[in-house]
Parts: sequence; C-alpha cells; structure tokens
Amino acid sequence: MSKKIPVVFIHGLWLAAGSWQPWIELFEARGYDPVAPTWPGEGADVLTSRANPEEAAGYGIEAVTAHFADFIGGLPSQPIIIGHSFGGMVAEKLLGINLGRAAVAIDAAQIKGVLPLPLSSLKSTLPVFKNFANENRAVSLTMDQFRYSFGNAVSPEESDALFEKWTIPSPGKPLFEAASANFSAHSPAKVDTRNEDRGPLLLIMGGKDHTVPESITKATFKLYRKSTAVTELVEFGDRGHSLTIDSGWREVADSVLSWVEERVIAPSAAA
Repeated sequence: MSKKIPVVFIHGLWLAAGSWQPWIELFEARGYDPVAPTWPGEGADVLTSRANPEEAAGYGIEAVTAHFADFIGGLPSQPIIIGHSFGGMVAEKLLGINLGRAAVAIDAAQIKGVLPLPLSSLKSTLPVFKNFANENRAVSLTMDQFRYSFGNAVSPEESDALFEKWTIPSPGKPLFEAASANFSAHSPAKVDTRNEDRGPLLLIMGGKDHTVPESITKATFKLYRKSTAVTELVEFGDRGHSLTIDSGWREVADSVLSWVEERVIAPSAAA
C-alpha cells in the first residue's frame, strides 16, 4: 500500500478505548494507520474514566455516532471502521451513510428491525434497566456482572483480570434507545441496511455471547439481504462478548485482517 489506509476502532459500553491496543499494534505492523478514539465524555485512560463517571453520562447513539463521524471527517481518507458491541452498531450506521470504505461489526448491538430478545441479553443489560434513572447516568458493572456479560467463555480468573484492566462506567442511554427502537419511527438505532452504494460489511458473532447472542447477529444479517452490497457473516462458535480483548483476540483479529485484504485491499488494487 503506497498510502496507509486509516482504520478506526470503536469500542462498546463498559470497555475503554485502550482495550484496542493489541489490535492497533497488529494493524500498524501490517501497514495500516489505526486509531481508537475515545467516546464522548470518556477519560484519557481507565483510571480517569472511573474517577469521573458523570462525564460519560447522557450520551446516546446519535451523539456517539456524530462524535465519530466528526473524527472521520478529519482523516486524510475514508477509513475501515471496526466496532465491537455498541461500537459495532455505530460502525454499521457510519457505513450506512458512506463514511467508511468498509466496516466490521463484532457482536454488534441490535439495530432497529431486529426482533429476537434472548433472556441472556436481558440479564446482561439488567444493571442498566433495573433503574429508569440510569438512562441519564453512567453505569458501572460489578465483577460478577462482567463475568456473565463478557467473560462467560473464558476462565473466571481471566474474566476478572480483564474486568480490572479495561472496564469503565458507560452511559445507559444507548441501551434504553436500542430497547425501544422497534417502537420508534425515528429511532437512533436505525441503520440504512438497504444502501447499495456502501462498502463491504463483515458481521462477526460469538456463539457463546450472552450480551449479543448469535440470534441477534443472524437477524441483523437478514436485514441486509435487500442490499446488493457485500455483507458477510462469520461465527466464532466458542467465544463470548470478550472476544476482542481476551486471550483469543488474535484469532478474531487475523480473521478480520484476512477479510479486509480480500474484500477491500485486493479489489482496490485491481481497480
């Protein structure tokens, strides 16, 4: 590649932007120009975010999407966008309005039109929904809650270590917006799944994910069937919601890199 292609990593709720650092180093080594911006209100590091939870409160899907759209607007060229969980939803939204040359949505939060609501997903989001006031607050997970929602497919010891290293308070508002998406005509969780001019999209799902079970990702995939643009689905059957940060992250990252080089880099070189 004569010019380095930007790659923008977008994390989801309860993980810090720094959790993408191994991915950044891998993509840099492969000749890309990767960056993992913080969410609006997020501190520069984990400890800062934990010490100032009120700074993250009140940001919804549209505000987060606009934040990353502004960031992308300052890049020298369109990036590849890679998001996890709610970051995956944001990646889909940005690709839907043609702000990326391609996107990867890993265990992405459910968008408007997705109907399955598995019990494990409800249990994972209970820390937010148990109090309606949390819509305008920043909410933290306990170690046990993280173990169920993120770390159920790794050892308890690894899950607890990931919790200590990467978890931060996150706004509750995106979860309330996603939960009501199918009852709102103008929900911020709506994605343009029919756009035929967008770049390629890869959806990745973890077969043991409690927070975004595979039924949600499969239903998302079906929503894209009316677009002729490239949309593909990959499953890691033995992985949970922590698949981007746990000891198996490299397998997922290598799969993403292979897809990017096949679907984005090779066609560009041929053109």
